[in-house]
Amino acid sequence: MRFIVLPDHPAGPAVVDLVADAPAPLLRHPSGRPWILGDRALTLGEVRHTALGDRAAVLLGPTNATVHGLSHVLATARTPRDVAAAASAFGGCFHLVVSMGGRTWVQGSLSSARQVFHARVGEVVVASDRPDPLVRGLGAVIRDELLAARLIAPWPPWPLSEQSLWHGVEALPTGTALEIGADGRGRVVRWWRPPEPHLALPEAAALVREAVCDGVRARVRGAGVVSADLSGGMDSTSLCFLAAQHADRLVTSRMEGDDPADEDGLWARRATEMLPGDHLVFERGTTPAWFSGVLDHADDLEEPYAWIRTRAALLATAGRVGEYGSRVHLTGHGGDELFLSKPVHLHELARRRPLAAVRHLRAHRALFRWRTGPMLRGLSANASFGEWLAASADGLTAPLETAASAPAFEWGIGGLMPPWATPDAIDAARTAVRDAAWHAVPLSPGRSQHSIIQDVRGCGATVRQAARAAGMPWEAPYVDDRVVEAVLSLRPQDRVGLTRYKPLLSEALRGLVPAPFLGRTTKSEYSAEAYRALRRNRADLLSLFEDSHLVRRGLVDLDALRRVLTVPPPTALAFVPLVSTVACEVWARSLPVRTDGVRTLGGEYA
Repeated sequence: MRFIVLPDHPAGPAVVDLVADAPAPLLRHPSGRPWILGDRALTLGEVRHTALGDRAAVLLGPTNATVHGLSHVLATARTPRDVAAAASAFGGCFHLVVSMGGRTWVQGSLSSARQVFHARVGEVVVASDRPDPLVRGLGAVIRDELLAARLIAPWPPWPLSEQSLWHGVEALPTGTALEIGADGRGRVVRWWRPPEPHLALPEAAALVREAVCDGVRARVRGAGVVSADLSGGMDSTSLCFLAAQHADRLVTSRMEGDDPADEDGLWARRATEMLPGDHLVFERGTTPAWFSGVLDHADDLEEPYAWIRTRAALLATAGRVGEYGSRVHLTGHGGDELFLSKPVHLHELARRRPLAAVRHLRAHRALFRWRTGPMLRGLSANASFGEWLAASADGLTAPLETAASAPAFEWGIGGLMPPWATPDAIDAARTAVRDAAWHAVPLSPGRSQHSIIQDVRGCGATVRQAARAAGMPWEAPYVDDRVVEAVLSLRPQDRVGLTRYKPLLSEALRGLVPAPFLGRTTKSEYSAEAYRALRRNRADLLSLFEDSHLVRRGLVDLDALRRVLTVPPPTALAFVPLVSTVACEVWARSLPVRTDGVRTLGGEYA
């Protein structure tokens, strides 16, 4: 879906002339002025709209809310914030837009799978679900100081990870909404804060169960043919079983891994024996290798695509399921971010329940071969988020193997600059991280909750880009607001488990998904795919950087990068920084060039 929200202001209609390729008017304010411009062909019935006197509200996106329910919310609300509070009970993932007494309220989802971008265009503030129309309306250019930071691997630390790369265009932070007054001025207001983690496992699981089921139903019912990933992992397999209960017809898709020892294929085959519908399989050797199609144009102005290594697989999947008539595709992304036990959870548990933490720490130390010294130092460290973020700037050039071997007890992954980054790029990235640390406020006072929200935000951002690349709704029910809220409510001692993999998810879906799939304790890894990608696509990767934007900007040392591409690295860890570099280069090459020969990145091109 693509839409633009205009304020209830006399200058609002004039914005349409300033925004190139603006969609057609979809809805009007109660005053009669244009309110929401949108692509009618892309709504697929995902619009719930109601109006009462001088107020109106609309939900854009898959939801189980009804127009009647939304009308009741609107009738009893005194302010737009009241509408937002009541709408948090609706299942699904959607934008909420409210017009009330001349004020306009716009909010997305906690995960940012539904994000809101805003800018002052002409005399008023305007919002959109993507930055493209705002960038074009302003003639905006790139914030060069942030481009180097996007080379940080595996991703730049929050909040740099979600800052808009465009001058004059901003993205809403977590749990906030944009409120535009009758004067056309906008302000960012907070409507949500993380819940206290106080629920025992059975209580939190009941909430997760209801929220995930509601989210799947909101996307599947009435959609006709529905497709879904079936990797064989717990997350995607569970969604397939839930979708099968409501879909008119289910089509599953799976990419066979390159490693013959990969267990995902075995579990996926077991699932297809129990699931109805059609089951597509990209056989081993026929699946698009990582980094396939890197020379193809990528029409997305927002930011570099974090999943660039599997973009070709995404497009192949979208094409195949489209041939079967699929109107919406479900993906299990978000399951790891929400349900996987991570070392940072142990840091919090050690402070709240130290005796309970001892057993878990011993098990993790044996499983991951943590050295005692680094583990104890990590547990004793108690830096604030701002202090940690500032310190991570100094660690941007640490050896990759050293950073990967230490227990991740910190607020997040600080990230590393690639070994082919130039000194100028490293200095620019360090400056960006340090500047962010000055005013950084964590997403939650506790680093465990902060880590979950941060990871969910990153997942949501990539899911919304995947949907644009695929050209069809690409939905991740696990990152719906109600699911996120339920997961954050779980008490720390129940978040980690010694005998159960993803204990909260397996408990939530017990009885809905066959027990063997919820009892799986293994997870596949993909180093074989990384090496196959280098063999198959080395020529394209080298060609990608022959006339490199990043090299010309002085951010990448081409000779150092060529060495990594030419000589296979000893471990697959070396491919981690390659992903962010390729993503930045593909994105930069795809940006439009103005008539004066200057890209919107700034800088002249021959």
